[in-house]
Amino acid sequence: MVKIVIKRDVSSDKITSIEVKGHAGSDAYGKDLVCAAISAVITGGFNALTDKEYDFKLESGHSYVKALDIPSDYDAVVLKTIETQLKTIEESNSEFVRIENL
Repeated sequence: MVKIVIKRDVSSDKITSIEVKGHAGSDAYGKDLVCAAISAVITGGFNALTDKEYDFKLESGHSYVKALDIPSDYDAVVLKTIETQLKTIEESNSEFVRIENL
């Protein structure tokens, strides 16, 4: 199971962190299309962020991005896009993916 935790700033409602833990287990390691889809969204999304004020980790089984300040409007759109893409994956693969919003 992949667990995704998304946190927002209370005052701005902008996403301030996305953390992804675990493996989907929908197929054998290296053939798991759910993990591959999540990895593609996370890697591409993290690469699209332009602000320098983030703490990143991008490893197999555990990735996160944490804003050290409120994200710019551009990065807020990027983070929201990541969230939307992950929700789309979750909708089609709910037995392998769970998103929690805090």
